[in-house]
Amino acid sequence: MNSETVLIIEDQSALLRGLKDNFTFEGYTVRTAADGEQGLTAALEASVDLILLDIMLPKINGYEICRRVRAEGLDTPIIMLTAKGQESDILLGLNLGADDYVTKPFSIKELLARANAFLRRRRTATPDVHNFGDCVFDISANRLTRARAEVPLTPKEAGLLKFLVANVGRALTRNEILRRVWGYDVFVTARSIDRCINTLRKKIEPDPAHPTFIKTIREIGYRFEN
Repeated sequence: MNSETVLIIEDQSALLRGLKDNFTFEGYTVRTAADGEQGLTAALEASVDLILLDIMLPKINGYEICRRVRAEGLDTPIIMLTAKGQESDILLGLNLGADDYVTKPFSIKELLARANAFLRRRRTATPDVHNFGDCVFDISANRLTRARAEVPLTPKEAGLLKFLVANVGRALTRNEILRRVWGYDVFVTARSIDRCINTLRKKIEPDPAHPTFIKTIREIGYRFEN
């Protein structure tokens, strides 16, 4: 039995009921809200472990809820539920602080898997050492080993890997990667980010041409999966 609480903010009653039933069956405590005003109140006042957030909501839209939750300093994982598939809509939500997204219609099994992964990581997260495949990355030491052999990293590669593993499972836009890893003091293009991703893949991926860990999200950015 899971002890976490999932908040579902969705105005389509049939979908809301279906999501509630599935997450309840998985053993989660489920709270629901059918409009943005109720959803924002629940997100800020209730102790929840994951938020499933529709974007097109009455009263207060999902973008504003996401912005307000992050403005309050809450790091609760947020998965956007959106009928919009346009890059600009997805980028806006991610840049406001959402962790991931699914586009309607979506597979409930896929959504449950993503939600379970976020919650599992929150239970078992270790802040300094991350294991993936045959790699071990010690954040505090900026030290990467693969099959017990040390792998040299440039300062930028180390910073990028640190950001990726600290946000495992999240959809990360290129703008967010640029802001958090490169900062604003240097001129860096999206191509520069992609080149650094490619060199890092060569150091950690079993097959860099078919990445296992650093996944490309077309037109958006990247997601680190473990």
